[in-house]
Parts: sequence; C-alpha cells; structure tokens
Amino acid sequence: MGFSLTRYADEIWNGTEDDNVVHSGLDGAGVLDVADGVGWHPGFGNVIVFRTAGQLVLFDTGGPQGTRALYEAVRAWSRDPVHLAVFSHGHIDHVFGMDPFDAEDGPRPTVIAQEKISDRFDRYLLTNGYNTVINQRQFQAPDLRWPMSYRRPELTYRDGLTVTRGDLTFELFHVKGETDDATVAWIPEHRILCPGDMFVWVTPNCGNPQKVQRYPREWAHALRRMAALDAEIMLPSHGVPVFGADRVRQALTETAAWLESLVEQTLEGINAGARLDDIVRSVSPPVHLADRVYLRARYDEPEFVVRNLWRRYAGWYDGNPARLKPASDTQLATALAELAGGPAALADAARRYADDGELRLAGHLAELAVQAAPGEPALHSVRAEVNQARAEAESSLMARGIFSWAAGESRAHTADGGGPSAGPPARLLGAGRAQGGDA
Repeated sequence: MGFSLTRYADEIWNGTEDDNVVHSGLDGAGVLDVADGVGWHPGFGNVIVFRTAGQLVLFDTGGPQGTRALYEAVRAWSRDPVHLAVFSHGHIDHVFGMDPFDAEDGPRPTVIAQEKISDRFDRYLLTNGYNTVINQRQFQAPDLRWPMSYRRPELTYRDGLTVTRGDLTFELFHVKGETDDATVAWIPEHRILCPGDMFVWVTPNCGNPQKVQRYPREWAHALRRMAALDAEIMLPSHGVPVFGADRVRQALTETAAWLESLVEQTLEGINAGARLDDIVRSVSPPVHLADRVYLRARYDEPEFVVRNLWRRYAGWYDGNPARLKPASDTQLATALAELAGGPAALADAARRYADDGELRLAGHLAELAVQAAPGEPALHSVRAEVNQARAEAESSLMARGIFSWAAGESRAHTADGGGPSAGPPARLLGAGRAQGGDA
C-alpha cells in the first residue's frame, strides 16, 4: 500500500504518529497532493501551492536552508509560473523561498503580506546580533546566523484583502497571535483554511521567553473567527493537514478555549493585585484538554504564556519590591555565599536539591554559586550538571534550549571544555529544525 496523506494525518490526530513544529516526519517528501490543484510541501516551514489557470500561488515560502529543495519540489509538481506568493508572517522560516522563482524568466512574482511585516524586517536589522544569539540558544544551533536582507512584499494590506487568481479566490485577513503581522488565507472554492502559525499541532507559541510580545487573547479571537468559516481542510504552516470540518472546528475551538482559560486566570490574578510569582504558581490549563495531541507543551508552555500576559497587561514590575531596584546579581550572590559559608556551600546545596528532584531550587543555588565565584571550574561543573538535569526534565523546546545552553556555558569553564560551540545535543532537535526562524 502506498503512502496516503489522509491516513498519515489521521494517525497524527490519533497520536500514533508525530508531526508538528518540533518534529516532522515528512521532510523531503516533495509536494504532496491535497486536492485537485492543491499541493503541500512539508518541511520546517510548510509551503502550500495552488495551481489555477496556468499559474501558481504560494502560501508561505519556507526558510533559508530549504530554498533549493522547495524550488525543485515545486517545479517537479508543476512548471507553471509562480504569479503570487503570500507570507503568513515575517518569521524567517516562512519568507526565504522566493529567490529561485524571482530569478526565472518572465514577470517577477508579486508577494503579498500584512503591512506590519516591514516593521518586523526593520527590527530584525536593528537587532541582528540579538536574534542570532537567542536563536542559537533556542535551537541549540551554534552556527546559525541571522539574515541581514529580506524579500520585501510588493503589496501590503491592513485589515483584509481579497485576491482572485484564475478560478480561485484568496480571502486574506489580518490576525494577531504569535506575531502582530499575521495573515490567514481562506480559499472558499476548496474550503481550505491556511492558518499560518496560528495552529501548529502543539500549544500556541505565545509565551516564548526570549522573544518579543505575543498576543494570547487576540490569538483566541482569531481561532474562533477561523472556526466560523467551517473549513473542510486546514493546512497549517507547521505540522500535517487537518481533514474534515468537524476536526478543523474542534482543533481551532479547543485551542481557543485553552488560551482563553490562561488569559482569564491570569487577568483575574492581575486584577486582584497578586504578584506575578503567585499567578504563575496558580494558573493551569484546562484539565479536560490535557489529552489533546495538538495541545502538548512541546515548544512553548503555559507558564511562559502567563509571564507573557503579565508583560502585556501589567508591565515589568512583578510585585516584589526587592526586584524594583535590585542589587546586582553578583552582589546578591556574594552576600548569600558569605552567609552560607562560601560559594562551594551553595554548590553543594544545589547538588543535594537536584538529587532530591528540586531542580528549580537547585538552579537558583548553582547560579548563585557561579555568580559569587565565576572563575571556579568546580562550581561551573555543578552548574552544568544542574542545568543539564533541568534540560532533560523539560518537555518544551524553549526550556530545553535555554537550560542546555547554560550547561554548555559552564562546561566551557571546566576541565572537560565543550560548551555551546561544541554543537547541539542531537536529542534536542528533530530533523531539519536547526534553522530557527521564530523571533
């Protein structure tokens, strides 16, 4: 029996196979037929191809490492010229596939995007070094370099835009969620919904600790708007298609409900005057959705979403007056080490707590020990052990990336050497995930 995309998607839905923003089982599969004249190119960032009246329309264009593979796959699927491409948003795993199509004979394809994408690209130029560092850390990809040039769209819109190509209608509308420049496409002739990164087969990426503001409340509103379209097929930009109106509606509305619960609980705490720490400890996602395969906290996680909501609605002061104008980290660490009997005492305590499974507390103590005596290899060895244990205990890529990077930093200060430059642990990344693109 040959490969069946609908059967594979059914296995993903039922949890017997795995395919999402963290792991993809179909990288390199080429362009697969979804419907008559509709192709789907799986990868780190999926690309959807529509054929109509002798021309092609692309929704998203993939990342910089997959440019050639995308071009060859599309050309194996159809020789028709690409007339139009839509960027779902400006993350680099969605906007870097146009160069080979731009270089073909004939008119240059028109790229459409929401108008805020230009501000995003400008910010990327201003913060190129920062985006290099945080994506190296997030994806454990020490050789990653953030791009310095971007394919700018020929046409932008603000709230919505309807484009007709051949016998197909592309109803584009602006939403906010992972980004403020997101575009969703509805193609009524096929009853196909292209949500971009608004649905990615894991919990929404709206708490990312190293990245700019996300929009959980607006994200939920957008999901319910998409659900009302009653799509028969949903083609996300990460993970496999969802087939069937009932499944599409369920995935969208339950993801909305998951977000709405976190928003409501967090705002309740904010409005009651609670400290951020108390809110983080008290908020939890809906129990009745815990078994949904598309709501696993494997990329982002609920605790980070709560912190992002605080940042959006309550500022940066977390309610603890000691942290309004704090002593430096080094001053505090030195004082606590003195009280404890020296930095080594803090490191010993960190090991004991780690052995007892108290990894959060162990993380504090290991960090304090190194801050009090940053040149001591033995203390860095403890910090590396604790952070490695934390990484191995985490389910989300965000947390694993940061803790693994911290472990690597300290290993570079020990006799073993190593550190981040030694390369990413293979177990942390699925195939093709090292290219990053989320900022």
